[in-house]
Amino acid sequence: MGGTFDPIHYGHLVTAEAAAEEFGLEQVIFVPAGQPPHKPPGAVTEARHRYLMTVLATVPNPRFTVSRVDINRPGPSYTVDTLRELHARYGPGVELYFITGADAMLQILTWKDAETLFGLCHFIAATRPGFRLSRLESVLGPLMERYRDRIHPLQVPALAISSTDIRERVRTGRSVRYLLPDAVMHYIQKTGLYTGQGRPVPVTPGREGDGV
Repeated sequence: MGGTFDPIHYGHLVTAEAAAEEFGLEQVIFVPAGQPPHKPPGAVTEARHRYLMTVLATVPNPRFTVSRVDINRPGPSYTVDTLRELHARYGPGVELYFITGADAMLQILTWKDAETLFGLCHFIAATRPGFRLSRLESVLGPLMERYRDRIHPLQVPALAISSTDIRERVRTGRSVRYLLPDAVMHYIQKTGLYTGQGRPVPVTPGREGDGV
């Protein structure tokens, strides 16, 4: 599951759990983007903060883990590079599913090596109730016909929660309780993220996926 996770919230977690249950996934690997290619430099919070918030949010679930694969790789974080690296790491016997929002899937033709992606993974396109699959079909066109068996819609009501809205709520002093895990909320409060008054937090190096 890739994303900026700026910050991670219950919509992400509910989507990951629903995908794992629906498709029998052994593990969900959260992959915070290092340098999102679709956003200008400086438009997202430092990667170390987004990584630590993702670890704090996912550590209670033994099926969830967090990877630094995009953060550690220099340059823009392209999904095709991430999938190739994960394939190399986990071996040919592992089948990968990429969990993303249906709105993001509408932009997939603008992604690097878009058609190559369908050969590297299945896509789980998480949608809000009422999303019309015909929108995806009209955008993808012939690709949808060729790879229909690798695109799987998944309705998730909690997708109404938005990282953008959470950042605005923090900036304006409104409550974000019940929108994201308490550990993440406390981290945001401690560091001053999204208020323009960020304070440095020491980071202890750890192995990937060990929850530190």
